[in-house]
Amino acid sequence: MPQYNNVLITGASRGIGEALALLCAAPGVTLHLSGRDSSRLESVAAQARARGAAVDTRILDVRDRDGMARWIHGAGPLDLVVANAGIAAGTGGGIEPAAQAQEIFSTNLDGALNTAQPAIEAMLTQAPGPDGVRGRIAVLASMAVYMAMPGGPAYAASKTALDTWVQATGINTRRQGVIITSFCPGYVRTAMTADNTYHMPGLMSAEHAAATILRHLPRGRPRVTFPRWMALGAQVVNILPADRVDRLLRALPGRTAQAYVLGPGR
Repeated sequence: MPQYNNVLITGASRGIGEALALLCAAPGVTLHLSGRDSSRLESVAAQARARGAAVDTRILDVRDRDGMARWIHGAGPLDLVVANAGIAAGTGGGIEPAAQAQEIFSTNLDGALNTAQPAIEAMLTQAPGPDGVRGRIAVLASMAVYMAMPGGPAYAASKTALDTWVQATGINTRRQGVIITSFCPGYVRTAMTADNTYHMPGLMSAEHAAATILRHLPRGRPRVTFPRWMALGAQVVNILPADRVDRLLRALPGRTAQAYVLGPGR
């Protein structure tokens, strides 16, 4: 697994972001980490420093477009940027509240764009390496991109929009040496899934998800889904007649209303 010497991660205070930070931490590595919880973020930073990395932490709302741009452009050369910060909440079997949907979209979609877009701008100014790559960007989408989930409409839609943007934008940035990949994991054991009371097939640890992301990054694919069998299953469902898909989706368990709504920029 290659070492990235200059790494920026949003949502680094817990879950996949924390796991990625600690896997990347090593002597000679500089980590730029943002998160919502200052004490948790400093704990991650301390662990990363113990592994030999230099760490800069920032409490920053990913919805703050100007603040995110200043942070990213001021971080210096970046080998890897991870747009990881996100939130989720369910409907509890009812209609999703408008305020909840808007908060999810503003964090999961706008927040990710506020990370990826200035990262692209910054990387385009960097000299390409021997492989022609100026920098890599990993964007955390979700397996939900394959299904219109009634238990979490805004979450699924925000991740689907983000995944589409990444794949379309990546066609253009690759020509100029900036590789951007949408990562679509299934269920990951984090605070985001802790309140789910239903069976979560393929549930994996945050460390496993982070290792999978880092393993696939050098391949430069537009989208990486894991576990792959789950994505294949969702794709098969989507080729069924619309009325059958509707019945299947209505039978799926849903996330409890307001089960896990974090402040932006976790």
